[in-house]
Amino acid sequence: MEIWINPACSKCRSAISLLDAEGAEYTVRRYLEDVPGEDEIRAVLERLNLEPWDITRTQEAVAKELGLADWPREEGARDRWIAVLAEHPGLIQRPIITADDGTALVGRSEEAVREALSRSES
Repeated sequence: MEIWINPACSKCRSAISLLDAEGAEYTVRRYLEDVPGEDEIRAVLERLNLEPWDITRTQEAVAKELGLADWPREEGARDRWIAVLAEHPGLIQRPIITADDGTALVGRSEEAVREALSRSES
């Protein structure tokens, strides 16, 4: 299992604490430093079963500067969204946990982190 985190994020720290408390084996990826490329973002979106706009932090200052709220949320705009996430990784919702069963979750709640754990224990 891998978890994409921003160490300054309280939700990320909570997820790590829960994983540690459960004795989970995982790899930490500080995605603001080890920035995922467009292909990695596509792969994670597939695992999440979400679209790029679903994992975009649209309230961030850079999102507002780029006018993301007005960008179309449709197949034809997908590559544009993915490109902006690769260029501005701070816009990626966090933490993202990739489970051992090939799925992934946005682990913003204890329930989501526990779900990722259960998918990795199978």
